[in-house]
Amino acid sequence: MRIVVLTGGIGGARFLVGVRAHARRIGADVTAVVNVGDDVRLHGLQICPDLDSVMYTLGGAADPERGWGRVGETWVVKEELARYGAEPSWFGLGDKDTATHLVRTTMLNAGYPLSAVTAALCERWQPGLTLLPATDDRLETHVVVDVDGERKAIHFQEWWVRHRGAVPTHRFVFVGAEAAKPAAGVLEAIGSADVVLVAPSNPVVSIAPILAVPLLKEAVLDGPAPVVGVSPIIGGAPVRGMADRCLATLGVEVSAAGVGGLYGARADRGLLDGWLVDTTDEGTAIPGVTTRAVPLWMRDEDATAAMVTAALELAGVA
Repeated sequence: MRIVVLTGGIGGARFLVGVRAHARRIGADVTAVVNVGDDVRLHGLQICPDLDSVMYTLGGAADPERGWGRVGETWVVKEELARYGAEPSWFGLGDKDTATHLVRTTMLNAGYPLSAVTAALCERWQPGLTLLPATDDRLETHVVVDVDGERKAIHFQEWWVRHRGAVPTHRFVFVGAEAAKPAAGVLEAIGSADVVLVAPSNPVVSIAPILAVPLLKEAVLDGPAPVVGVSPIIGGAPVRGMADRCLATLGVEVSAAGVGGLYGARADRGLLDGWLVDTTDEGTAIPGVTTRAVPLWMRDEDATAAMVTAALELAGVA
């Protein structure tokens, strides 16, 4: 069996732990297509937060308390940058993480595409699945906000890290998406997949940037594989992160039904064939989408693998 997962963020990384565990039990191949809209260049370094979250989590190096970055991280570089007054001061680079960014930036500057760089970095971490960026091209999520009496577009990282989303927010823009092409290997993975899973990631800033790549979206919608999504909302609240603020900006109800409706049914040129919701949200109905309720709290690897099993059953490929 071949499984493709559209994913991003910490929730998506943790979901992949369960996907990998289930795949090992049944002998399946897994390809994770990861959001790059969060990517940003700071202090001359190319930073790919979602790719790194997946890589570190599957490689056993993610900080379990913070949920992001490296376990046992130190912050000498950040402290020295602050002493120089180097901006942006609101974004902290850990020392171990900086090494990853240095290697990535050096390879990108030498002409390697992001997909090749990611494969090289994964040689160290051995994530146990194929990790692909959605695109090798520039694609950044920007946010139109009101700051200091001025309406302007800022990078998603500034909105998320510096302002914590707590500024008047009007819309999200995926800069470069229309011209972006799927990264090497993405279309082949989707075209040969037996099922496509949509991780319980932020639908607005983790999944939407992936689908903003035109040929990638077409491949998912027109491909033979059924598409099953897992709700990132349980009982009217996000499992983690600020999906509620993102959904509010779009005027979408913060609920399993709201996110499922945002994705829509494939029969209507939406995304989903199936929608997995938590037992708390049993009874959720999305027109044209088969819905099933199972426990969705990713408490450990076994619980998450059980979610994956349920998603594959819903897709009819278990």
